[in-house]
Amino acid sequence: MEIESVAKYPKSEVAGMGAIATETGVSFRVWAPNAQKVFVMGDFNDWDRSTIPLVQEQNGYWSVEVPDATTGQQYKYVLKTKAGQLIKNDPYARELTNSIGNSIIHNPAFDWEDEDFRIPDWNEMVIYELHVGTFNVKEKGKPGDFYGVIERLDYLKALGVNAIEIMPVAEFPGGHSWGYNPAHPFAVESEYGGPTGLKALVKAAHAAGIAVILDVVYNHFGPTDMDLWQFDGWQENGMGGIYFYNDWRAKTPWGDTRPDYGRAEVRQYIRDNALMWLEDYHIDGLRMDMVPYIRNVNADENPANDLKDGSSLIQWINSEIHNRFPGRFTVAEDLHCLDFITAPVEHGGLGYSSQWDGGFVHPIRKAIIDMHDEGRDMNAVAESIVHRYNNDAFQRVIYTESHDEVANGQARVVQEIAGQDDVNTWYAKKRATLGVALMMTAPGIPMLFQGQTILANRWFDDQDPLDWNRFSEFKGITKLHRDLIHLRLNKRGYTRGLSGQHVQILNVDNDRKLIAFHRWKDGGAGDTTVVVMNFSHQAIDNYSLTFPEEGVWKIRFNSDWEGYDSDFENYFSFDTEAVGHRENTLFVATVAIGPYSTIIYSKE
Repeated sequence: MEIESVAKYPKSEVAGMGAIATETGVSFRVWAPNAQKVFVMGDFNDWDRSTIPLVQEQNGYWSVEVPDATTGQQYKYVLKTKAGQLIKNDPYARELTNSIGNSIIHNPAFDWEDEDFRIPDWNEMVIYELHVGTFNVKEKGKPGDFYGVIERLDYLKALGVNAIEIMPVAEFPGGHSWGYNPAHPFAVESEYGGPTGLKALVKAAHAAGIAVILDVVYNHFGPTDMDLWQFDGWQENGMGGIYFYNDWRAKTPWGDTRPDYGRAEVRQYIRDNALMWLEDYHIDGLRMDMVPYIRNVNADENPANDLKDGSSLIQWINSEIHNRFPGRFTVAEDLHCLDFITAPVEHGGLGYSSQWDGGFVHPIRKAIIDMHDEGRDMNAVAESIVHRYNNDAFQRVIYTESHDEVANGQARVVQEIAGQDDVNTWYAKKRATLGVALMMTAPGIPMLFQGQTILANRWFDDQDPLDWNRFSEFKGITKLHRDLIHLRLNKRGYTRGLSGQHVQILNVDNDRKLIAFHRWKDGGAGDTTVVVMNFSHQAIDNYSLTFPEEGVWKIRFNSDWEGYDSDFENYFSFDTEAVGHRENTLFVATVAIGPYSTIIYSKE
């Protein structure tokens, strides 16, 4: 017969959840409102299940301070419940041996070396999305880790990227995953390098001038390897218990594991998680996955399915971040193209800094992937260029590839165009780079997906490492991306307009498949910029085009340059002079542009 001891240690006087190291031991606190008794066991008591009981506090919380415990030791909770004895990992565990292993008392100490990093202004941000497990794999059969990413930061810095967006790193089942199945939301994936590895990556990225944005998942948890499931034995309808809805609201496309956004303790749990990444890991921003499933059960616009508690939770988190961490960046994956997603909380919005823009990626991918020129709708392209939220161009993230766009039945742009594994075709390279050029010159925050700059030719798979040998084969394509990014960031001093709010469509020719637009920030020399794009397989010569100012306009970029790829035709384009009448401010110049090409003009 098991003998349970009386309280051996006092309840904790330390604020905070989980295992927190103190000067006199370790504080443990857990929320288990339906447990009859709670114990903690671990390396510090030879894993005895009954010698260290937690003291019951108010509102279902239990705590104890254990003087014999220390950082690095493993532990678990033992819960006596009506459903029987349950052995559970700490919901707030910062570190685990693995997703089905033990919690570890985390040592938060890390030498940040007086780091003083500031995220780029949003109008100057260029994002590169990556997946830690496949980005730079060092050992066949094993996932990559944070240290492998660090090895490639010099490449990203040379490219001009100043922000990386990392797919989710919360502890998930096994070693290979996209990361959108977080089993332990507060723990960092052990096979990626754990908490220390993530901190090392952030520190190295900041030293290279690169911000770190982290993808987080709050629309569901798991659905497997979750100690959160029926955590303290209570449940209704055979569902998830205290951390989850236990009715029709639990249902998501990924399992019946939607958190209960209306329960105060669950709201606190998710809020604490969001702020942890910024406070403890110095993360510069959060991208929240599939926000529609937080604000609505079915991610539709039916008010009967709205989750008002989910929306208010988002507002709370974004308000906390903006108030406590000014300048940090929050971005929503919503794709419903709604202003209120990025409208301020005080105006009834959700308060995100920006949102992934479905109004850009879908029409632009269609325009560049379509096999036939006549299928390219230049009016739709024009609409995607001028689209914005709340009259702010940088409340949208624009891209042609992301982890979603190159998987789930879709492929890389070059593969969609080529229709085969060998993407080294003229059509694929020309139209893929046409899309990138538009992304880098249209108003918005541009985002690349890993491998896009080296013409990666396979859809995204969490067990298919990025092939860095392609860098040698496609150095010219990398250079094209680099040149566009440098122009986007005005590194050469004559395209400041590409980082400005303003855009004006100068010409839309749906017959010739040509579009031209004017970008500017403040206007004037070194600022005013004109982008001309040919979405046709035929070169266009002697084309009369309206320019915003008179005078000589110099070519700053021509995507048809053979230096980018030996298959490119180096079509003869030239500096041009706009002439006309000042009284009607109509200035006309003649341009020539190669097939599926982009030319960027500016004045000195």
